[in-house]
Amino acid sequence: MVFTTLTYSCKESFLDLSDPTAKDSENFYKTQTQVEQAVNGVYSQLQDITNSQYLFAEMSSDNTTIQLNASDRGQVDRAEAFEFWNVTATNVNIADYYNQAYNTLYNINTVLSKLDQTDIQEEKKMQFKGELLFMRAYHYFLLVQYFGDVILLTEPLQDASEAFALARTPAADVYNQIILDLEEAGASLPLKSKYTANDVGRVSKGAALSLLGKVYLTNKQYAEASLVLEQVLDMGYDLLVDYADVFDPTNKNHSESIFEVQYQGGNNLGEWSSFIYSFAPRDSEGAVTGFPTSRPQGWNIPTNNIIKAFDQQDKRKNIALKEGYTNAKGDYIAIPYVNKYNHPHTIVGRTDDNWPILRFADVLLMLSESINEQSGPDKAYAHINRVRQRAGLDNLQGLSKDGFRDAVMQERRVELAFENHRWFDLKRSLSSAELVQRLNEHGLQERESPTVSRGNVPFSAADYKFEAYEALFPIPDRQIFLSKQLEQNKGY
Repeated sequence: MVFTTLTYSCKESFLDLSDPTAKDSENFYKTQTQVEQAVNGVYSQLQDITNSQYLFAEMSSDNTTIQLNASDRGQVDRAEAFEFWNVTATNVNIADYYNQAYNTLYNINTVLSKLDQTDIQEEKKMQFKGELLFMRAYHYFLLVQYFGDVILLTEPLQDASEAFALARTPAADVYNQIILDLEEAGASLPLKSKYTANDVGRVSKGAALSLLGKVYLTNKQYAEASLVLEQVLDMGYDLLVDYADVFDPTNKNHSESIFEVQYQGGNNLGEWSSFIYSFAPRDSEGAVTGFPTSRPQGWNIPTNNIIKAFDQQDKRKNIALKEGYTNAKGDYIAIPYVNKYNHPHTIVGRTDDNWPILRFADVLLMLSESINEQSGPDKAYAHINRVRQRAGLDNLQGLSKDGFRDAVMQERRVELAFENHRWFDLKRSLSSAELVQRLNEHGLQERESPTVSRGNVPFSAADYKFEAYEALFPIPDRQIFLSKQLEQNKGY
């Protein structure tokens, strides 16, 4: 699918209500082509948001760390803050994400409000509506997990002054809206198999139901989660035989893929990804990327903790990560890096890798978890063992309910490593006290034996000290300043 972006701009605030289309919205949303352009613009905005998600969803967890740049401390209060749990309300990355999310939601609500005025085929109109409702649900699902109570908007604001009266909506009500949107999206969207070649990569019914199952699981509504996830089993998805093929950009949108963010490298269209350039170790130059002139950043480095989490027989380990690289001089450098998004490409800095959001292995693991929480593991083994068999691991059997709960979380960690699930899984599966204990134990390990040398830069007193309130990120301070109705999350 080729995306047409209506707006890439990151507003100073979501309160900036300038029309994102800049094409006279009253006259624009008339034809199928115009509406499709608007919907594609929403997909394109998802690229910008996905590009930074690893900071929040992986580096805040025990999965990844950083290769600290001792000569340049400019990222201390930006990217490094997520690794060390030192995020404040002035964090630039938080502010950018918040603005991008609400800018996207404004665009979504605008297009939804115009759909009934369009003169296009009803079936196509329902598809577009389903895609937009899924996107709105997905963005609010991220926002509510990151921030808790958030401003909930389902209609475009008509005047900027309205925004200043908006307060944060309780998280429970936000989840209710997410569920409503996904239920309607599931009823409106076609199956993935019904899309033509020109529409490969668009949101489908399977994506809506898979995300709905994840929402129910997050809210511990296990019976509801099982019901919708079981429907996905019959929609034609399957595990690929080779785990490496899941991430191969020559094999995009395969039978295991339920929804992935589309990127396109090898050209000047501005749709490329560049994850390996963020993740490869600094000074590795072309040893990882293949381009000697490249200058990777050393972010999202796999921790010793997750490296040890992989069974030595696990076929996924060598695909998910590498424990080091050989430089141009022939020296082996023992700095690990994420390998899932490392594939040959033709232009430096412009990779063709998509980013997986939902895939069938995730559905199988969510279903096994929801079944176990209701009635124990007996009927859940079949689903988790399908995932383990591909990885070359023995089938699970004979576990208690608690033992199976631990096993499925372990399986999620290694199967979905570096796909932006870990932070949410930790928050969902652990109590507040358990989360504090887990992360501080990990922090102590990193302080005592860092995964990557810090180049004689000492830890600060606040590094790796996690407190319960930090399970939610702060609302950006500029938003608090602009709207007196907004209250900051406790602790910030």
